[in-house]
Amino acid sequence: MIELSVGPPALTINHGSTFMVTDLRGEIAADSEHGLFSDDTRFLSYYALFANGQPWVLLTSAATTHYSARVYLTNGRFRTEDSVVEAGTLALVVERNIGEGLHEDLAVTNYGLAPVRFNLELALRSDFADIFEVKAHEFVRRGRIVTEWDEKGGALETRYSNRDFGRTLVYRVIDAGAAPSYANGRLTFDIALAAGATWHARSAYVLECSGRVRTPAAPTDFERLQHEWLGAATRLTSSNEDVYRLYRQSVADTGALRLFDHDFAHDVWVPAAGVPWFVTIFGRDSLIVSLQNMMVNAGFARGALRKLAELQATDRDDQRDAEPGKILHEIRFGELAHFHRIPHTPYYGTADATPLYLIVLHEAWKWLGDSALLREYRDVALRCLDWIDRYGDRDGDGFQEYQTRSPLGYENLAWKDAFDAVVYPDGSQVRPPKALCELQGYVFDAWLRMAEVFDALGETARADELREKARRLRTRFEQRFWCDDLGFYAFALDGKKDAVKTIASNAGHLLWSGLADPARASRVVHRLLEPDMWSGWGIRTLSSRNPAYNPFAYQRGSVWPHDNGIIALGFKRYGFAAEAARVARDISEAAACFASHRLPELYAGIERRPGGFPVQYLGANVPQAWAAGSAFHLLQALLGLRADAPHERLYVDPDLPGWLPDVTLRGLAVGSSRIDVRFWRENERTRWDVLDRQGDVDLVEQAWHPWTIKEKDQQC
Repeated sequence: MIELSVGPPALTINHGSTFMVTDLRGEIAADSEHGLFSDDTRFLSYYALFANGQPWVLLTSAATTHYSARVYLTNGRFRTEDSVVEAGTLALVVERNIGEGLHEDLAVTNYGLAPVRFNLELALRSDFADIFEVKAHEFVRRGRIVTEWDEKGGALETRYSNRDFGRTLVYRVIDAGAAPSYANGRLTFDIALAAGATWHARSAYVLECSGRVRTPAAPTDFERLQHEWLGAATRLTSSNEDVYRLYRQSVADTGALRLFDHDFAHDVWVPAAGVPWFVTIFGRDSLIVSLQNMMVNAGFARGALRKLAELQATDRDDQRDAEPGKILHEIRFGELAHFHRIPHTPYYGTADATPLYLIVLHEAWKWLGDSALLREYRDVALRCLDWIDRYGDRDGDGFQEYQTRSPLGYENLAWKDAFDAVVYPDGSQVRPPKALCELQGYVFDAWLRMAEVFDALGETARADELREKARRLRTRFEQRFWCDDLGFYAFALDGKKDAVKTIASNAGHLLWSGLADPARASRVVHRLLEPDMWSGWGIRTLSSRNPAYNPFAYQRGSVWPHDNGIIALGFKRYGFAAEAARVARDISEAAACFASHRLPELYAGIERRPGGFPVQYLGANVPQAWAAGSAFHLLQALLGLRADAPHERLYVDPDLPGWLPDVTLRGLAVGSSRIDVRFWRENERTRWDVLDRQGDVDLVEQAWHPWTIKEKDQQC
């Protein structure tokens, strides 16, 4: 079998809010999406290296860690005043480390037999474009850019100003033997090299954002932060190399996406959604990533709960789709947000982040066992619950609907938020307001989880009220969303309250939330695994029979790993372990085809065939937080892991498939306890054994079930 390595033709490095994307030569082409970015601004928009005016030739390149890259180049044939330098005589190695700013090393070695003297030229340009403009390839020239060269200090400073908005990039030569000259937009180093000699230059890129100066940090700082993250995370070993490598890469990627600007403590973080487009705070993404990472490190949940509570809406603002109690969608810090050209200050256009906040609060309590969380966020939760009733249900019919009120708002406000993602069976766009099926499931789940929370807080009357609301929702939902002719749940109710009988992956989320009728679950599971939905690389977002289907579209037929992770958990919850394992196999085998076993945000929903491979979506975020986190949801589904730290229990219900004969987890944290546990297949059965235990947590084998609404409901 030939091992494939599919990936984007780019080098991406990131740390915190700063990241750099270049081509494989380490350069940034004009009019591309590449650049050096921070705080939603592109500081460096063009970068190229030349030897006497001739471009260098790529040998190879790689991102050696999430924060560092190395590029190996050699020269093409060029002429100097004294001689001709034949191709391959010189080697240029470019090394970069990114932190708050960027550190860059250049090293040129003469492998020829004669001395060489030539000009190494470095072309730099800055457009200070807002990241929304870069993504859309629509640039509007505003403000003023000024570049000044300080020959004595060896610093090239480029400043941008537009009224009270400013950004500055300083390229400072730290050590180059002799200072370069600057003219015509290029820094020129006059290099004279004896045979076998090497010339070095070190430089720093300093980014100034609204008074904050981002200077390069030492690589040892990055190494320490990542080492601490890896040391605290649950570790996995397995004889299945693909699963082991996927898990290891996913843990590394998740740690690499921490937004250190928003840390609350050394172990309390908020994740960025993904690089390059979503290096900022998102409501939905932060919450789903927190859910995925409970078994790895619950620090994300603490960070997300706190940061999103700080940003919870307090007033109605139609321009930003804000309503009291609502959890934000996204916040931005660039020029367009500064001047309110976009509503992301923050923007609240999301219908699912608010119930997801309640789900994460409950799940964090279950994994951490910290009842102080419930008291700390009780009032935040009450405001979320009020929003669900008052604003989430726009017309009082008992269902959650969405429709933007903002002239700049999004058409779709659930996780499938592309403007064309929600379609009728004929492929046309669904008319708003739209009551998507999974939104009802999220609210149902949130109500029952919060009923358990209020029981723990001694507020039994409030808990009983939530159970009754959940009971009524389940009855109404089955009446309005189940389509017996399809054997499936409707994608949504449209603006006329007609069922949208489109086959889409959203119904799989109903199994995860526990809203689906257990008597109908098998039909949903089997429908999702029919050939029009199941690609062989995972479950598609939209049926291939729909006229709007396009396997290369963002959310009309593509495969999203996080979507599949949630669906696999739903399969497991309703007792379909083999089907959950089938999804897990698809995603893990797709990951094995991508470079470094790194799952992208999404990939094409093309049919899997012998000799084929998954095709990455053009413009996908890599790394992406909930794509990485999908590995943890898939593993949780296979092992049936559910924590009950308040009662010092960890429930397991393992069912390993033949392709995954063993899994060992070490350092799995449940409350204040840590355990090492091994799972393995033996005579077609899965067995488990506790290898080490620090603390009082007990492991209990018990199946997970859909919610049952009783007088004192508990999640099984």
